[in-house]
Amino acid sequence: MSSTMSRTYAKRSLHSIVAHDLGARIVSGKLAPGDVLPTEAALSESLDVSRTALREAIKILSAKGLIESRPKTGTRVKPRSSWNLLDPDVLSWHFPDPDPAFLYSLLETRLIIEPNTAAMAAVRATPEQIKHLETAYFEMEKAEPGTEAVYITDLVFHQGILDASGNDFMKSFGMLIETALIGSFRLSSGGPKAHVKSLPDHHAVYAAISQRDPEEARSKMHGLLRRTMRELRKELGMSVEHDWDQIGL
Repeated sequence: MSSTMSRTYAKRSLHSIVAHDLGARIVSGKLAPGDVLPTEAALSESLDVSRTALREAIKILSAKGLIESRPKTGTRVKPRSSWNLLDPDVLSWHFPDPDPAFLYSLLETRLIIEPNTAAMAAVRATPEQIKHLETAYFEMEKAEPGTEAVYITDLVFHQGILDASGNDFMKSFGMLIETALIGSFRLSSGGPKAHVKSLPDHHAVYAAISQRDPEEARSKMHGLLRRTMRELRKELGMSVEHDWDQIGL
């Protein structure tokens, strides 16, 4: 699978492996906020790594906001509010079993950003970028339901829109959340029928962008994501009723 995680850890060093192991424990709650990590000697022995590798791993996790080290008190897990949730590694550590609240917050973030990004793409996309979206959509149509290709092609389509927005921050947003998007597609897909059912929505978004209609592109992307969120709420056993209308999402 061509995901952020596979790229991030394809050629990882020993200290990166250690950071991944500890980061996953923290994100999963096995090491909770406020917990103090074992001493350097105990931790390096339990992980069977050198103290040098462990120290480098600690630096990585500190930079991502997951832990802090202080003299005398040791290394402690920081509150979730301090974590850099848009960091590709921190996102990847939430999977393959993401907390439903985390995943839902991610989809809400997409709902805030992607409709406007689609409108931007309708105005700013180059002919080459529109052609790329067309290809991405037809690849979605060809993807065999129930296979990994469903998630990958869906991801390529949405990232193509972010790229076509002409806004570098939007491009970064797409790269940062790649791993989380893959996970959310898996959890919210609802099976092969849901993939086929979503194709007209995706085509409507592509058509609006290719026709240079920003309001239509915004509306169609908004509708696509709202339906995805409703399906996800059903699958998670949550009430379909929500405060989106009150907020204006």
